[in-house]
Amino acid sequence: MEKKIFITSDLHLGHDREFVYRPRGFNSVEEMNEAIVERWNAVVGPNDEVYVLGDLTLGDATIGMEYIKRLNGALHIVLGNHDTDNREKMYYSLPNVVEVVLAAKLNYKKYHFFMTHYPCLTGNLEKESLKQCTLNLYGHTHQKTNFYMDMPYMYHVGVDSHDCTPVLLDDIIVEMNDKVRECKEYL
Repeated sequence: MEKKIFITSDLHLGHDREFVYRPRGFNSVEEMNEAIVERWNAVVGPNDEVYVLGDLTLGDATIGMEYIKRLNGALHIVLGNHDTDNREKMYYSLPNVVEVVLAAKLNYKKYHFFMTHYPCLTGNLEKESLKQCTLNLYGHTHQKTNFYMDMPYMYHVGVDSHDCTPVLLDDIIVEMNDKVRECKEYL
C-alpha cells in the first residue's frame, strides 16, 4: 500500500478549557482527546506521514504525550506558539516522532509547500499554476474555513476546520486548485 501524507495542526490534546473543546462539539477534554485519536487513526495508517503544524498538546504534557503515542503514522512536528522547550524534548522521546522543526518544506507532485504554524504570505495569482508558487500550509488561527482571507495559496490545516481529522495532502491540492479557479473568475 502506498504511503499517504497528511497535514494537521492545533490538536490541543489535554487542553482542558471549554473554549477549546465546546466549539469542536465536545462536552469534555477527555471526549475531545479520544475523538481526535479515533478520527486520526481512522484515516492515517501506521506507515503514513503526518505533518503536525504546531500545538499538539497543551496543559498536562504527560497526558498529552500518552495520547500522541496512540496516533498512527510517522509525525513531523512543526513547533507552535504553545510548544515549549520541555515539550520539544518530550516530542523527541516519542517513538512515532520523526522530527521537530520550526518550519518544514515539502516538494510533492511538483507542488512546493512551506509549512508553518503561523500563516505566511508566500504567493499570488500572477502565476499560471500553483505548481509555480510556494504554497503555505498553516495552523494557529483556529478558523472554521480552509483559506486565509480567501487566498488560494494559503491553506488552513487545523482540526477546527477539518472535523478534528488530519487532511490528506492530495485533497488539499484539489481544494487549492478549485479555489484558484474560483478566484480567477472574479479577476
